[in-house]
Amino acid sequence: MNTENLQSQAASSVPSSVDVVVVGAGIVGLAHAALANERGLSVLVIERDHRAVGASIRNFGHCCITAQTGDLYELAVTGRKHWLAYSERAGFWATESGAVVVARTETELRVLQELAERREPGQIVLLSAAETSARLGRPAVGVADPTESPFVGGAWLRDDLRVDPRTTVASLAAWLDSRTDASVRWNTSALGFAAGTGRTALVRTSRGDVEADHVFVCVGHDVDLLFPEVAEGHKIQRCSLQMAAAAGPDGLDLDPAVLTATSMLRYGAFVEMPSAPDLLAEVQAQDPALLDIGANVMFTQRPDGTLLLGDSHAYQKTVEPFLVEPTTALLLDRIQEVLGVDSLDITERWQGIYASSEVGPLLIAGVAPGVTAVSVTAGIGMTVSFGLAARNISALP
Repeated sequence: MNTENLQSQAASSVPSSVDVVVVGAGIVGLAHAALANERGLSVLVIERDHRAVGASIRNFGHCCITAQTGDLYELAVTGRKHWLAYSERAGFWATESGAVVVARTETELRVLQELAERREPGQIVLLSAAETSARLGRPAVGVADPTESPFVGGAWLRDDLRVDPRTTVASLAAWLDSRTDASVRWNTSALGFAAGTGRTALVRTSRGDVEADHVFVCVGHDVDLLFPEVAEGHKIQRCSLQMAAAAGPDGLDLDPAVLTATSMLRYGAFVEMPSAPDLLAEVQAQDPALLDIGANVMFTQRPDGTLLLGDSHAYQKTVEPFLVEPTTALLLDRIQEVLGVDSLDITERWQGIYASSEVGPLLIAGVAPGVTAVSVTAGIGMTVSFGLAARNISALP
């Protein structure tokens, strides 16, 4: 056998033994792998697909740190420094852009004011109507006078981050695979788990067996395919959402993520505010169609100028594959109103899917000796990924 064949064979197999195996090369899995490797542990990541195609590339690329609460807020804040550190190490784009929440009614503005009063000075900066329009670049996309604003005000969330969801996971995986004590094997499935002989656990993969001291199974909503009883106990469903991409209007250079009233109805820190019930009643009275589709009307702009637009939410154990055009049309209409444009040039539409649970936003379960299933069972995987990984890796013996 020649040298090229030997190299190809080595690249396609898995090592027989490592300190940590991570199943799943989405952002949660890669965060666990990166932080384990940073601790000095040898790491193998296996991923059944040939490249990342799941929830980690189908989202807004928004790390929504400020709007979390309680334990999720602590995870988000902890993870923020790791996001910035690994953007430098792995070379993926990240920006400390913050986010802008637009307020079109006094009730919406009151929720923002209440949250600002509860946070440290400077974390949430209240904006006037003109300042909100300016943050969105509305004068550049057709509104000549920023004082002619549809908003009563808004808020800038200082600590939120943005990354490019289409490139971040691939960059992080490639960087990790380039390290001498870490490897990523694509097109490699986990077939089962057993007790190890030299180490705690053994993972049977489609490219051979590997033993490890610890295994993290980070497969998102597909945890029910490997551990159905665990998923059933946590009442995991699949949340499907409709999203679209559009060419950025001429002159639009949008740095922050943009959130609206429906965002305030979905994120915990806003929901806890005294005026949140009034906001829900107001949206129900004024725009009930948004609640019917579980809307979170928001958008971001990728480095190439493309706008990522969305989104709706529906919950099933098995997701219907069909997109509903009136749902997308409703979301686009409301986003165009915020941007102050008559239409957007849609270039892509897609369905996102992530794990959801009424039990709680995190599943961390020991499923076998040395094997832990980890899923973020809410739409905040990007936001808490590194903080969750830091906690789990620090708990290793």
